Amino acid sequence: MPKPEATVSTVPPALALAMRPLPLWPLQPLLALFVGRVRARHPGMFERLGEHAQKRFGLNPTDLPFAFVLEPKPSRPAAVAMRQLPENLDARISGPLGALLGLISGECDGDALFFSRELHIEGDMEAVLALRNAIDSTGVNLLGEFLTEFSPLGAAVDKLLRGHSPQRSYAGNARRGARPWN
Repeated sequence: MPKPEATVSTVPPALALAMRPLPLWPLQPLLALFVGRVRARHPGMFERLGEHAQKRFGLNPTDLPFAFVLEPKPSRPAAVAMRQLPENLDARISGPLGALLGLISGECDGDALFFSRELHIEGDMEAVLALRNAIDSTGVNLLGEFLTEFSPLGAAVDKLLRGHSPQRSYAGNARRGARPWN
């Protein structure tokens, strides 16, 4: 069953501006905990990347003052927050936070986001497809898992991330076992 068209929410510019001076170091332990738990709960996800498991992926929420680098090595996957993506990445995925969250939560059709130009992908397209297929094939809602780890704060963050899309609930869908779009 195809997903209904969803409006991609963006972070209000005033909120993004307010986040600009905040340090990134508090995100690092949260990212490490999250990636470690995903690896423990879904060990096959990183192995499914095959030859692309050694690649470096940049995730750039265009409406936030920071970005993330994902290194999905099966033995030790890692994610790091940084102000700007480095040049030496294998692939970059850029777009509004709502589009990136919809993609990793399985709420949005990645192809539709790409063809509607909500998402911009540069670099190794085969690696990006392998990453998307690895996430989809495990049936994991990465964002939902992240948010449920931090309950009851997760529910508040979920509400904030949904923005103007009350029908979308990333954490709630993870708890209900929502299936990916494909």
